Amino acid sequence: MTDLIRLSANDLSGLLADRSISSVEATTAHLDHIDAVDGDVHAFLHVARDAALQTAADIDARRASGEPLGPLAGVPIAIKDVLATKDMPSTSGSKILEGWIPPYDATVVARLRAADLVPLGKTNMDEFAMGSSTEHSAYGPTRNPWDLERIPGGSGGGSAAAVSAFEAPLALGSDTGGSIRQPAAVTGSVGVKPTYGGVSRYGAIALASSLDQVGPVSRSVLDAAMLHDVIGGHDPLDSTSLTDAWPSMTQAARAGFEDGALKGVRVGVVKELNGSGFQPGVKQRFDETLALLEGAGAEIIEVSAPNFEYAVAAYYLILPAEASSNLARFDSVRFGIRVNPEDGPLTSERVMAATREAGFGPEVKRRIILGTYALSAGYYDAYYGSAQKVRTLIQRDFDAAFAQADVLVSPAAPTTAFKFGEKLDDPMAMYLNDITTIPANLAGVPGLGLPMGLAPEDGLPVGLQVMAPARADARLYTFGAAVEQLLESTWGHTMLSQAPVLAPNEMFASEEGVV
Repeated sequence: MTDLIRLSANDLSGLLADRSISSVEATTAHLDHIDAVDGDVHAFLHVARDAALQTAADIDARRASGEPLGPLAGVPIAIKDVLATKDMPSTSGSKILEGWIPPYDATVVARLRAADLVPLGKTNMDEFAMGSSTEHSAYGPTRNPWDLERIPGGSGGGSAAAVSAFEAPLALGSDTGGSIRQPAAVTGSVGVKPTYGGVSRYGAIALASSLDQVGPVSRSVLDAAMLHDVIGGHDPLDSTSLTDAWPSMTQAARAGFEDGALKGVRVGVVKELNGSGFQPGVKQRFDETLALLEGAGAEIIEVSAPNFEYAVAAYYLILPAEASSNLARFDSVRFGIRVNPEDGPLTSERVMAATREAGFGPEVKRRIILGTYALSAGYYDAYYGSAQKVRTLIQRDFDAAFAQADVLVSPAAPTTAFKFGEKLDDPMAMYLNDITTIPANLAGVPGLGLPMGLAPEDGLPVGLQVMAPARADARLYTFGAAVEQLLESTWGHTMLSQAPVLAPNEMFASEEGVV
């Protein structure tokens, strides 16, 4: 039973399809492991044990009756708490939504259920997805399974930690400036931000509507592709949803396993995303990975994106501005908690103020204030308007880079996981954790994060980021799967071949290279 938690979603799906195991067995194994380790990891805010087992039993019965089921039917999955679920609390990591159960499912959740995956529960996150460490959750931090004294990234640290700690083979996350890819980088997992509009945002509690994107978290590129095929595609309930006919991401990932998949691929190394401020071990693993790619026949090209220098500044004007607008709906009247003022008249304005004071955390308040200021009369053009112009320049930089290269690569995060409290009191230092991932959100292009070994100085995971042109998500999966296979054949094992929360990770570390 314990071995079931170590299987990939693809392997689980094969065993379920031929009835070598049941969904109840697979689900029970993961729920029991959650019981065993999540007291230390705290990846989950809510575990739906009874509902998950009932769903699994129903799937087993339908399979036994001969009903045709989807490829991932019966496979357990964790869901980031930013996504609305009609049978589980949806708090977005905030006290202001404590205990709130939506009357509907997010589209991606509805698609999971329709494809017969088994929701295990809701994962922890930075409040309203504002953070890079999951330290800003109103319900306490999630811990990194590789080192429980370190952060798991953010805002989707709960989903990444659940997958990394073998509590779930798959998870859903959301990525506004790197909240899928950066946690994947520091937990040794795989995370994908699809093309903006490629996956529905309907039912995702909004942070910044022009930046947010839902995507998969997994332990392999193929698993992520299989989940992407379930959740992707046009949704008429989302006004920003693309109407494209998307190719199979699963087939694209499998193409990456073919011999010569990397031969002739033009790999652009973004000069501005590989400079000062990067941890030496991160740069070392990145350079080693580039050398392996070149040895496999890829063409390594340095490209310049000069306006990426301003991406963080532009992002932290656009995001707070949109957040200040989106979070205005939490007014103590329609849903969520309500706090009455301790004294004075009971007016709607004073109730709203008391509710927001009690319900919002410090980081949320900081960004609302920043965003409201940036949108205020007299400052709109100077701040928000200027940031949008920079965004256009960044999109043009991507266009120029993709004219030279098929994919762009960089480290997925400038450092490995840092210790709790290390950057909590320095917002600027925290914001710079997303320096490599933010440009993709500003431009709407897809990005994938996958492990490329451990940093020699601390033995912690290092992530590679791969970016492709908008709508070229399939290219991302083909290249990502090929790179993953190349690295694993070099190491002689998969990155997560042992559960880091239970076993030492010395076997991964090497001064000489990505062993």
